[in-house]
Amino acid sequence: GIEVVFAERHAVPIVNVELMFDAGYAADQGAALGTSSFAMQMLDEGAGGLDALAISKRAQSLGAQLFMGSGVDYSNAGVSALADKLDPSLELLATLVREPTFPQFEIDRVKKQWIAGIAREKKQPTSIALRVLPPLLYGEGHPYAMPFSGTGTEASIGGLTREHLGAYHAKFVRPDNAKILAVGDTTLAALMPALERHFGGWKASGSPPAKTVAPVELPAAPRVYLVDQPGAQQSTIIAGVLAPSPKAPNHLELNTADSILGGTFTSRLNLNLREDKHWSYGAGSFFGGSIGQRPWIVYAPVQTDKTAESLTEMRREIDEYIADKPPTAAELDKIKANDVRSLPGQFETASSVLGALRSIELYDRPDDYVSTLKDRTEAQSLEHVTTAARELVRPKALTWVVVGDLRTIEAPVRALKLGEVKVVDADGKVLR
Repeated sequence: GIEVVFAERHAVPIVNVELMFDAGYAADQGAALGTSSFAMQMLDEGAGGLDALAISKRAQSLGAQLFMGSGVDYSNAGVSALADKLDPSLELLATLVREPTFPQFEIDRVKKQWIAGIAREKKQPTSIALRVLPPLLYGEGHPYAMPFSGTGTEASIGGLTREHLGAYHAKFVRPDNAKILAVGDTTLAALMPALERHFGGWKASGSPPAKTVAPVELPAAPRVYLVDQPGAQQSTIIAGVLAPSPKAPNHLELNTADSILGGTFTSRLNLNLREDKHWSYGAGSFFGGSIGQRPWIVYAPVQTDKTAESLTEMRREIDEYIADKPPTAAELDKIKANDVRSLPGQFETASSVLGALRSIELYDRPDDYVSTLKDRTEAQSLEHVTTAARELVRPKALTWVVVGDLRTIEAPVRALKLGEVKVVDADGKVLR
């Protein structure tokens, strides 16, 4: 009963197979943050009658590479296998997915590494900002209101038990919550019997829990959050607002509007702060990858003594983009030409094609999405891109996070009167 999506490619004797589960960071709602990522990473630490070392040796002997993890809305486990070793590689993958043992001593070991990784995130300015921002955008209790890394917190990971991991596996890593994506040097006639052998008898009881991702209202006014990093030689500025889902009918126009303002090297933000002002090594913008409302984020690491000036320039560029300096025909033509020319390179490898299949499934896109992408990219009109820019860029709803030396930057930032200013720590807790 598991849906199988297969793309046949014979360029190299490799087959990539992935089980994609409807889970991800959003499945942590009501549980400890980081559970999804941690549980999926633990699958190859012990399964069936194999310990972590035996699993590693078995994969190495087959010339196979195992991969597993979670995104915002999905969890996955897969294998990149040699074509002539596909069947035993699938057998190993099935053992990990169907029979994980979550050994306690491995949990304890991985916990230490995981918590140390969270501590590193909270020392790096960009990681701090991307940990603090999501709860501010989505609000407490929302399934997306967690660090963008999906790693959770020291407390949530420290409290995870073997029972929690087993419960997550039982709820989400199950055949009625899965799709199988495959790319590579085989045929559907050869692939299906192998999948049936290793996954055909997999059964689940009950029904998988439904995830609820509620819509979020945008804030009525801009907000500013400052995080102190004493002695920092630069400030990291990010601003975010919730944008339409990647499922939106005009998602291409939204991407183009982003590219013009900040999504490419020649974007307005980068040409201003890097090429003209020389205050930053690079400024830009990007989208988060959630199925629901996704964050649109503008960023710029800048010289500490140019923090307030950089904020002023960023705010001006954003304001003007939807006021008196909308996208131009020349900018649109440049982005369309760049996007079309880059298309072949996006699908050169089996893993990149697998990623394309994953996106098609996640965002409910038609099976011919890739083959029609060139024509749809070229068909974008300036009118529709301008409309998308106004839908995307909401200056009055922006949430700003600035990480830097507050002794130097706090007073100048407050003087800009961007919005209400609060000082928070690296966990987002309000200090004043």
